[in-house]
Amino acid sequence: MLNSLISSIKRWRKPASTNSLRIIPRSDHNLSRRDISRAALTVMKRLQDAGFQAYIVGGGVRDLLLGGHPKDFDVATDATPEEAKQLFRGSRIVGRRFRILHARIGREIIEVTTFRGHHSEGEEHEAQQSEHGMLLRDNVYGDLESDAIRRDFTVNALYYTTNGFEIHDYTGGVSDIEHRLIRMIGDPETRYKEDPVRMLRAVRFAAKLDFEIERNTAAPLHELAPLLRNIAPARLFDEVLKLLMSGHGERTFELLREHGLWQHLFPDNDAFLDDPTAEALTRIALRNTDDRIRADKRVTPAFLYAALLWPAVAREQRKLMDKGTPEVPALAGAAQKVTGSQLAHTSIPKRFSLPMREIWEMQSRLPRRSGSRAQRLSEHPRFRAAYDFLLLREESGEIEPGLGQWWTDFQQADEDAREQMVRKLPRSGGGRRSRGGRRRRGPRPGTGQD
Repeated sequence: MLNSLISSIKRWRKPASTNSLRIIPRSDHNLSRRDISRAALTVMKRLQDAGFQAYIVGGGVRDLLLGGHPKDFDVATDATPEEAKQLFRGSRIVGRRFRILHARIGREIIEVTTFRGHHSEGEEHEAQQSEHGMLLRDNVYGDLESDAIRRDFTVNALYYTTNGFEIHDYTGGVSDIEHRLIRMIGDPETRYKEDPVRMLRAVRFAAKLDFEIERNTAAPLHELAPLLRNIAPARLFDEVLKLLMSGHGERTFELLREHGLWQHLFPDNDAFLDDPTAEALTRIALRNTDDRIRADKRVTPAFLYAALLWPAVAREQRKLMDKGTPEVPALAGAAQKVTGSQLAHTSIPKRFSLPMREIWEMQSRLPRRSGSRAQRLSEHPRFRAAYDFLLLREESGEIEPGLGQWWTDFQQADEDAREQMVRKLPRSGGGRRSRGGRRRRGPRPGTGQD
């Protein structure tokens, strides 16, 4: 698919010039309306019927040119959010920094953005920058060309119209797709200062598309990486989910480290990556998450954050125990300290932080299997995630293998076999025998990231 696209490009490509419009006719590209969601086409038609321009823009166009199947399509228009809102019942305008319209068509929500203008031309109530150059408000509207120039990367600044079924390219995006490059539009340093999250987006697209980050686009990353500290932790949490939970987490991790960005997202993890065990734990967790996503299995940030922060938690627990704190309170204190440190960089909603801490807490309970403990543990709502985390620790070399296999066999055994397994436990390895306790049936079903 990409080879045929490249052949078409060579037929019409002109020498590169700044912001020169290239119109790729239907005969020279592989993008078809059949591959675009009906909801997005409905939004475009309704805007066009009302006298406005409307284009499919961004990742949807890029991914279709690459032969992919995008899940989301965005529409760009010269209608203001208020004008567009009149055309779509149940739509709503969202955002303060960038005001956009969410148009509901059936069960789909299509993001509709108004063409952006140059923020330097806006009034104070329309555009505002911080002392570091970061855009705090940017609701200055313009035309199609200015909107293309205002977008972040050339591969995301491609516009498809159903009027003639053409692709409009102002920034050389199709050429960069041919050469597999992520290139910033405009001066990279200035654009990163306007929104430091663009540094993360550059890495995310490079990992997702298996592209290289163009030399000038990559050059300022190390120096400007500390600007990520100016981004709200809640926004960075959302970005981390896109970075690490989209099926390309391990490659993204490598690129973030290479360009000096990882340490500003997970400093407590970064501090331990010289330890082969900690690096292995991190890589295996990311690789397993990638595999689960590709297999269309459920994943949760709780499990991934548990793995990323565990080396720091384990060290802090050991320090507290060396000072005389018992094991369980030491773990609770370590978890509190490391979680608090991470919250200064990325937020962790309680729906994820609480199960994350349960996964940690169960690591000290899984070795204690005597009496009825093993059966009770196997029925714990967080057992499966804690068990998978135990296997991850063994695979990374943090702890000796053996306990994980015991729990694997226990889950597969019937009731009589389980009783035999528990009876054979050495007293030193299984903990004190538990008195009483009702015998229960079977482990609670679940997945490693439930």
